[in-house]
Amino acid sequence: MQEVRNAVDQASREISQRYDFKGTDSSVELGEDGGAQVIRVHSNTDQKVKDTVKVLEEKLVRRKVALKAVSHGKIEQAAGGTARQTLTLNQGIATDKAKEIVKFVKDMKVKAQGSVQGDQVRVSAKSRDALQDIIAALKEKDFGIPLQFTNYR
Repeated sequence: MQEVRNAVDQASREISQRYDFKGTDSSVELGEDGGAQVIRVHSNTDQKVKDTVKVLEEKLVRRKVALKAVSHGKIEQAAGGTARQTLTLNQGIATDKAKEIVKFVKDMKVKAQGSVQGDQVRVSAKSRDALQDIIAALKEKDFGIPLQFTNYR
């Protein structure tokens, strides 16, 4: 979350200084909505909202935040003829995605157990080689979410 906060700060600083954003009242802010972290983008036209999101995505990529972790809402009209968009940050693994990952591990026919623990998936095996094979296979398959791997022992 610190990297996301830094990226949002950098993007808002750049937007306030760039010539093509002068007078557009463009803004990027980090907040919460029902417990989920959201980034609110606001500007005077739909195109400027898209440009602002593009600047934000550049900053997120530079800070090594996966863009798969950001789900884009649709651009909606706001008061005073302005436009806004809400970007939601996905943290953890949703239950349906976790079940899909566990099923994928079981279908690999490797001696390993997969289990869902909250918003994480834990895969355990006796062999370190089996775990490395599973990690390689999971990296190859696209589940639509960013995956992080820790403590493969």
